[in-house]
Amino acid sequence: MPDFLLIILAILPGVLICYLIYRFDKYEKEAKLPLGICFVLGVVSALPALKLEEWGDRMGINEHEGFWMLLFLSFIVIAMSEELVKFIALFAYPFQKKFFNEPIDGIMYSVMIGMGFATIENVIYADRFGTGTTIVRAFTAVPAHAIFAVIMGYFTGLAKFNPEHKIKYLAMGLGLAILVHGIYDVFILQQYYEWLMLFATFTLLVSGYFAYRLIKTHQEDSPFKPKPEEEPQEELIAESDTALIADSLDDIPVMESDDEIMGAILGDLEEEE
Repeated sequence: MPDFLLIILAILPGVLICYLIYRFDKYEKEAKLPLGICFVLGVVSALPALKLEEWGDRMGINEHEGFWMLLFLSFIVIAMSEELVKFIALFAYPFQKKFFNEPIDGIMYSVMIGMGFATIENVIYADRFGTGTTIVRAFTAVPAHAIFAVIMGYFTGLAKFNPEHKIKYLAMGLGLAILVHGIYDVFILQQYYEWLMLFATFTLLVSGYFAYRLIKTHQEDSPFKPKPEEEPQEELIAESDTALIADSLDDIPVMESDDEIMGAILGDLEEEE
């Protein structure tokens, strides 16, 4: 495949996910400039994380050195370094700004940073490993970074609007993103059994479902969500007419027997005479 087509193929998944997540921001759309800045911050933040991973390679840290080394590589060298730099970008820029004005904004900006990170990472992998790896990553690694970003962004949104619990929510967002990322990497990197890699897909599907629920939760809790409209005037009029009819019926005397009915009729006749 020509190099420029390969680059487009590497960039396209991240851009599509950015567009999809932007559509979830239903009630108060974010300005495109800060979203774009966050995407660029994600690109920049990838550089120190990738350097740290290269350091791990030079130090001989790899998944072939045993289970504990696999955990160290997955959770510390990769997951922690990558999620930490994305968290720093999220906290340093959008979290401090006034345009971060509803909880779902945490998800919006976090995903933009995550997609910037995933896109530059994808371009590097495309250059090193070619078309096959790029296509596989379009359905695995790139969506995975989006899921990790949603988790982090959800709790960052809670932290922004619950200052008394800010530290707790920020720590939860970072910690859970590292945890899910690390679990995913363990199954991807392990060399014990090929079938265990299926659990990486399972991890993505389960965490993807919960990420979707987190998005919907912040979406429904948006302070910009329109209030339910008042009942139409026609319905109010209909209810009033019903009430008047009911009141009129209450004023009609109830006659419990035939004798009472006949007596009432004869009484009316005598009055007419």
